[in-house]
Amino acid sequence: MPDATRTILVVDDEAEQRKLLGGFVASLGYHAEAAGSAEECLEIVRDRPPDMVLMDVRLPGMSGIEAVARIRALQPQLPVFVITAYADHRQAVAAVKNGALDYLAKPIDLDELESAITDAMGRAENRQDRLGQAQVPEWFVCQSAPMRRVIETVAVIAPSDAPVLVLGESGTGKEMVAQLIHQWSARSNGPLVAANCAGLPESLVESELFGHAKGAFTGATQDRQGLFRAAHAGTLFLDEIGELPLHLQPKLLRALESGKILPVGSDVPVQVDARLVAATNRDLGRAVVEGRFRDDLYYRINVVELIVPPLVERMDDILPLAKRFATDFAGTTVRLSPQALQCLVAYPWPGNVRELRNAIQRSCLLCRGDVILPDHLPPKVAALATSATPVRAGRLSQVERSTILATLEECGGNRTQAAKKLGISRRALIYKLRAIDDERQASDLG
Repeated sequence: MPDATRTILVVDDEAEQRKLLGGFVASLGYHAEAAGSAEECLEIVRDRPPDMVLMDVRLPGMSGIEAVARIRALQPQLPVFVITAYADHRQAVAAVKNGALDYLAKPIDLDELESAITDAMGRAENRQDRLGQAQVPEWFVCQSAPMRRVIETVAVIAPSDAPVLVLGESGTGKEMVAQLIHQWSARSNGPLVAANCAGLPESLVESELFGHAKGAFTGATQDRQGLFRAAHAGTLFLDEIGELPLHLQPKLLRALESGKILPVGSDVPVQVDARLVAATNRDLGRAVVEGRFRDDLYYRINVVELIVPPLVERMDDILPLAKRFATDFAGTTVRLSPQALQCLVAYPWPGNVRELRNAIQRSCLLCRGDVILPDHLPPKVAALATSATPVRAGRLSQVERSTILATLEECGGNRTQAAKKLGISRRALIYKLRAIDDERQASDLG
């Protein structure tokens, strides 16, 4: 059970990563302590042993792998989880052989990390509200459990300057999540500058990002500051980051690592201070394997990964979103008839929130009164007026559900052991348990 007198030691040489993980540990109700090296970690373990250690493998001086063995000699029962960059399987195996309880791969999945912590420290029924004092703005709809989990994670990561990669299908609202990260960050008084990498002409991408000096090329009649400088002291949101030309990716990596940019046609570096939030609907991991995206840039922008679920997996958000869009487009309160509401919930929304928004805009244009009827909706949506069963995705079979729950009980609730017995990753197990919980809630409401 969470207890603020129990300590989790976070060991990482990057200050932002320590801040991020420390904030997450605190959100679970534990005291967080930090160390920037293996040597500092061992000193803390000797003098004031923590209750758990989260250890990055890549550290200056002594490596995390060697530190695990020394911790084991000092405190044989102390739970140690190692964090491996680049999903390095060999390092992870070496750390476990040296005595680590298990490993987590970067980018850190906070649900997976929470599972690891609660398995080692006890159940988390009394977890603190991660949202703390943060107020969810009116424009951000999050009635569904999946979106509540997203904003809980945003509340943890927003105060840090760690880069964030927002993943999700087209139209799910990734830019809205980026806006929320900015609003809840210490940079909220600074600018939020957004750009779509897919919409920038390839010949001008470098100039758009880093600026250019007067005379740098034909048509450069004056200096241009570029997006990075425009976002100074604020947040730079790059949508469709996977479309960034390969030859410009090293320059973006250098800018992120050094905090300096070199405008086109200039020999003088410019210091910039912008937090990067990137987004994509593509599989960047596959792009790395296929040589279309640099692996070092991928891991640099993917310190934290946020997945925005498709609308069909967040059914509870459909009606609040529809009502908000209707009010925005009509300029006054517009009601949806029961039949229209039924259509909206029954339709699977392959275009996600963007498709729903367009459908409501169409309805408001066709609606002559203050009530939206099925006839005002797009034909493919209106055709579901007689459907009684909403579309729901990801439902597990009874056999799979029973097997998962039985295995978890057999392992005494230990998700790590249960995942190994089931032959799946802990992350996959977490998603399946989440689906089971959502189905139970739906059943209870029904």
